[in-house]
Amino acid sequence: MSEVLIAAPAIARGCEALCVCLCAAWCDTCAAYRATFAQLAQRHADARFVWLDIEDQEDLLGGLEVENFPTLLIAAGDEVRFFGTITPQPETLARLLRAHLQEGARAPGVAPAVTALLRRLRGG
Repeated sequence: MSEVLIAAPAIARGCEALCVCLCAAWCDTCAAYRATFAQLAQRHADARFVWLDIEDQEDLLGGLEVENFPTLLIAAGDEVRFFGTITPQPETLARLLRAHLQEGARAPGVAPAVTALLRRLRGG
């Protein structure tokens, strides 16, 4: 069973599959989505689920702008498979995890700031 971890440098070291939710404490949508995110984490023991508050853990962002919530980063190894805002329904995240982790879908044109965030989370 997987749990949701709070973002920190190198939090994702040693895991292959990673799902990071970038949110803010003041965001009502994020507050409501957190339980959904935790429920999906329990169903995906093969992935590490991380909650990143863009204000409390601003240093990890390295200047990456997050404009809408919830925003997700899904990665396999050192490759960003998805980065973007999603609708806060469990089916949406389940579908994205299946497509990008199990079926190998790739994210086109990943911004360098997103790749840099993944490196920081991986401890590189």
